[in-house]
Order: sequence, then structure tokens, then C-alpha cells
Amino acid sequence: MIRNILNTGTFVLILSAFVFMSCNDKNDDHKASTDTTTVDTVYAKGADVSWLTEMEYNGDKFYNASGVQTDCIALLKSLGINSIRLRVWVNPTDGWCNKGDVLAKAWRAYKAGMHIMIDFHYSDTWADPSKQTPPTAWSNCTLAQLEDSVTAHTKDVLTSLKNHGITPEWVQVGNETDNGMLWPLGKASTSMSNYASLYMSGYNAVKAVCPNTKVIVHLSGGYSISKYTWIFNGLKSNGAKLDVIGMSVYPSYYTGYANNKTAVCDTIVTDVVANIQTLYSTYNTPVMICETGMPWDDASTAKTFLTNLITKTMALGDTKCLGIFYWEPECYGGWQSYTLGAFNDSGEPTEAMDAFK
Repeated sequence: MIRNILNTGTFVLILSAFVFMSCNDKNDDHKASTDTTTVDTVYAKGADVSWLTEMEYNGDKFYNASGVQTDCIALLKSLGINSIRLRVWVNPTDGWCNKGDVLAKAWRAYKAGMHIMIDFHYSDTWADPSKQTPPTAWSNCTLAQLEDSVTAHTKDVLTSLKNHGITPEWVQVGNETDNGMLWPLGKASTSMSNYASLYMSGYNAVKAVCPNTKVIVHLSGGYSISKYTWIFNGLKSNGAKLDVIGMSVYPSYYTGYANNKTAVCDTIVTDVVANIQTLYSTYNTPVMICETGMPWDDASTAKTFLTNLITKTMALGDTKCLGIFYWEPECYGGWQSYTLGAFNDSGEPTEAMDAFK
């Protein structure tokens, strides 16, 4: 889908200004000077909607099952979603997912009564198992300077949210950090101690602004336990602290999925549940499925998989699994070539979303 981003920066500034005006009029009573996050035992049924403002700027609209145009966040809430996840980039070239854009989306989720997760990538663009590129402004930093930059960036974003009454329930310090973050200095296979110190800079920054917010370390491939024990043994041996273990779980990336979807989905749910139990017993730390997704045009299989995964992880109890987040379910119509959304080409939710009701 072709996007007009020539005026994106201006749009983000206008959108952010609207949020600030909204927060500073009759809603001043929502401003918080202290952390008001409480322990919530409600299982999180979440959605990452980080593309939402960009999609809206592009002219994309969202419709309920009756074909009535509906605000996306309100629509997701009506489908059973109670939590929203938002990624943060440091200085993205087009402005999307920067601090102002994140604040705009977080304010909407907050006003809808949603729980909020903030996902720090510590990059100007995507961070994942294949790349953990420092922001351009941090590219020549020493380890100590990177630690200071992580601290300052984390505090800056969270303080901006908190000044408008928004205290996230969860914060990821890094995104899919299977081999650390901020490469090459923070690459875990090169120096686990460097990764641990960079991670702890983020952890301590979160706790300085939002003491009760739960900090997540997030890895990919939740059906494979070995990378988890390697990372968490390494972090623990270097004195790191954490509150939640985060997983990504994408069945269509699993070998053999295309030839036997049902069997693969069943195997993945079995393995994920077993891994959650192992991780909890080993580290006394709850698990959150921070990302999952299925092909949008195989909604029936997606609904079965999600229902099975939600049912079985909920049955573990709220001390072991805190919830599940679908990654960008609102995407449709070939948006960014992403095919794992849960809306059809008409901008309506597929039956996959019924799993969250």
C-alpha cells in the first residue's frame, strides 16, 4: 500500500498537540505525580496497534461486523481486548512510533480504560533477533554512554506518559532480545555482562519513574526453551532483575506449518504451555505472550489456535501466565505487506478475534 509520508512529522506533532490540549483542560485531574499502578490479576487479552495512527493518516478505516465504521480501539475493546501494546523508536525518520506518537496512542487507550504495555526497541527502527541496531545518535557511544542514553530515553518517554496520568502496566526493555540489544557492544553472545548492564539501565529507569510497573525481557520463539534458559541464566548470573518473561509465538514461522497446520498449532500450544511451566519453576517469574499472529486469510485456524492457547495458558493461573497480545490485528489490505493481521480486506475483524471474547 502506497503511503504519503511527506507531512508525517507535521501530522505527528499535530496529533501530539491535540493529546496535550486534551490532557490539560478538564482532564487535569487525571495527571499523576505518583505511580498508581496496582497489581492486576486480570488475564491480559491484548493487541499491539503501533501502526494505528499511521494507518489512519493513510485513510484506512475500521468497521464492526455490521459494517458500521468504528474507532479501532473502541472496536477492539468490544471484541474482548483489554490491553494495548505500543512500540517506541528513538528517532524514526518518518516520526511514527516516536515519543509524541506513542503518547497520542497511549492516551486513547488510557481513555478507553485499557491496560498499556510499552515496548522499547532502543533503535530508530525495528529491533528483533536478526538486528539490534543502535539509534544513529548513539552509534559512536561507549558502553557507559549507551547506558546513560538508555536511561535518559526510557525516563523521558515514561515521564511524558506519566505527566498525563498514564502509567504502563508493563514495559519491555528491548524487543526480541534473543542475543542482547544495542549491537555490537550489547550482543549477549559476545558479552553477556554488557547486555546485562544495558538491560539494567533500562530496568532501573523504569522503576525510577514507575516503581510498580512490571519489566519484561522479551524473546522470540516461545516454543523453544533453549534460548530462554541461555539468556535468563546469563542475566541472572550478571545480577540482572526482571518481573516478567516475554515470548513471541508465531505458528506460521514454525517448520512444517504449511503442510499440517492443525498438528503444528497443537504442538506449539503444548510446547508453549510446558515452557511457561518450566520457566516459572526455574526462575519464579511469570510469563507473558507479548506477540502472536496468524495469517489473516486462515481465520478459522487462527481462531482455533488462539482459543486453545488462551484457554490453556489461563488455566495455568495468573501467577504463571499474565496474558497474550496479538501483534497488529488491525492490519488489512496489504498494509506494509503484513499478512498476519486479523481484519479482512474490508477493514472488518475476522472470526480469529472471536477467541478474545
